[in-house]
Amino acid sequence: MEKAEMLKLNRRRMLGAMTLPMAAQAASAPAQNTLPTVTIGKTQVTRLVAGYNPIGGYSHAVPKLSAIMTDWFTPERTLDYALSCERNGINTWQVSVDKKVFGALRAARERGSKLQHICLMRDEEPATWKEIVDLKPIAVVHHGGVTDRFFYRSEQDKVRDFVKKAHDFGLTAGISSHVPEHIARIEDSGWEHDLYMTCLYNVVRQAEKLKASLGDVPVDELFLTNDPERMLNVVRQVRRPCLAFKVFAAGRLCNNAASMEKAMRFAYQRLKPGDGLIVGMFPIMTDEIAINAGMVRRILAES
Repeated sequence: MEKAEMLKLNRRRMLGAMTLPMAAQAASAPAQNTLPTVTIGKTQVTRLVAGYNPIGGYSHAVPKLSAIMTDWFTPERTLDYALSCERNGINTWQVSVDKKVFGALRAARERGSKLQHICLMRDEEPATWKEIVDLKPIAVVHHGGVTDRFFYRSEQDKVRDFVKKAHDFGLTAGISSHVPEHIARIEDSGWEHDLYMTCLYNVVRQAEKLKASLGDVPVDELFLTNDPERMLNVVRQVRRPCLAFKVFAAGRLCNNAASMEKAMRFAYQRLKPGDGLIVGMFPIMTDEIAINAGMVRRILAES
């Protein structure tokens, strides 16, 4: 066979593997034991929680990658994602308000899945609140970007109102933020919330403050090397459980297995024993779900 024909054949095989549903790829794989858990509200949650962002096309990188993510995560692949997470020992999925995801949750339950979910949201319309409540999340969490904008505008009482509203619905309520100082202020405020989602990179810095300190502003989001340590210093001081996210800096630390394990190990060593990580996964070329679950299993077994 000519070299050019071989290259075409290999490319077709690769694309075929990329488009094969995860459930089909992993159909013969044995079920894994559940990963180590922590308590959120009254629920046991694995210390690795599956994230949402790639499913919604939030790459925190470039528009083309975001579009590829959105297109790849069809309703069928979104369901496969959920089932694969559960098969690999992850018992909780952090989702956002998304019809595709809500459909996958319902379809997974019809297949006997026990996968739990946490819904990241803002204060929604009554009909949306009803749909969210009917899906029985183990917690709802106020969206981090919205939280931080409210704080910058001195409108943080709106976040507290969200917590009260969630509790009125009988739901466990959390608050997400990218800014360590906001977490510290909330913790000192005497609010009634139950958990935090804490971003390890502050990607919502105010442009005017950046310009004052740097003399310029970035083209897009800014990821700083020491941001994880700054947030984790605060996480260790708060009494409520925290689910940290963006451990891989939205893929920027996924150069190889060693860099990924280094980032994950760094986080787990600094989180409280009752904390966990949320990791969004995009298994288009490798089985990121199995890889990350295996990595977490190994790191936590050593601690």
